Amino acid sequence: MARSDLLLSLVSAGVSGDQKKLRSATEALIAEERAKNHNILADRIERTLSSIPVAAPALMTSRKPAGDEKEAILEVEARVQLDELMLPLPVRENGRQLIEEHMRADVLRAHGFEPRHRVLLSGPPGNGKTSFAESIAEALGLPFFVVRYDALIGSYLGETNARLRKLFDYVRTRPCVLFFDEFDAIGKERGDNHETGEIKRVVSFLLMQLDQLPSYVVTIAATNHAELLDKAVWRRFQIRSEFPAPSISQTKAFLEQIIRQWPDCPKSSSAALSKKLRDSSFSEIIDFCQNVRRRQILGLGEVSVDTALKVELELWDSRVKPRIFDVDEFGHAAPEAKGRARAKKATR
Repeated sequence: MARSDLLLSLVSAGVSGDQKKLRSATEALIAEERAKNHNILADRIERTLSSIPVAAPALMTSRKPAGDEKEAILEVEARVQLDELMLPLPVRENGRQLIEEHMRADVLRAHGFEPRHRVLLSGPPGNGKTSFAESIAEALGLPFFVVRYDALIGSYLGETNARLRKLFDYVRTRPCVLFFDEFDAIGKERGDNHETGEIKRVVSFLLMQLDQLPSYVVTIAATNHAELLDKAVWRRFQIRSEFPAPSISQTKAFLEQIIRQWPDCPKSSSAALSKKLRDSSFSEIIDFCQNVRRRQILGLGEVSVDTALKVELELWDSRVKPRIFDVDEFGHAAPEAKGRARAKKATR
């Protein structure tokens, strides 16, 4: 929230006697001052805030207990570091620049600029989007809040917007990293005739709230289906990064990084393994390697790493692979997709 909006909110709350709004706006002002390293002023405001009496709730009320605004978010301890991730060069550079902008925000503000704080990540699942968001929170030393859609999306008219408002009111009170996974769940294209009017209202309200977030709230959204997002959603994000599936060379380097930590090195080269694991995501490669180690560990010295690797490769080759087609508006495979599938089958 801009400083002018904060001051207007404070005046409005004072005139109307709305203590909840007054407290929320004051906490947001405190967080903004701390983000600027104005700790003395922030402490004075905080001491003044503590003198505001808290009115007891009415006996007959349907209001939830204090803290219900946090029901839609899950705070996760950020442990992943950016340097640990295998990322495309543009993504890594965007991450480092984002961290630098927030670490040196006072320099930018001295020249009339704010650090960028809205990031959109897209790409197939399992390739590091969530880990990237966590690494930003770890580097900045900020709380990492993950949005819970099960507690956010309501079945009644206007319920989702009310919960969204509570969520955004809460995150404005402190510097943090707010992460929306599967962002297409609430950021869908409003022009889709199959969507209800309620989801369109949710998207409009969401866009308005994103615009009003202060720069000390780093908002990161991730989606596996970028084509489903509303066109206006893209404009709201200052940094847009794509996370593609790893190439064979990246798979080879990633395998080497994992196998280097094993007590025994397999006879199969990482180059040969990378060809067998091609078209896999980073998370699938991690799962495969962990299964090899589990099989070896449970063998209690009687199962070598090569034996465990051979068994897991056989299972890997026999697994059921999902067939993904383009679909038409009725959910059927489109003719061009069927043609590509037949051509691919014929070349095998």
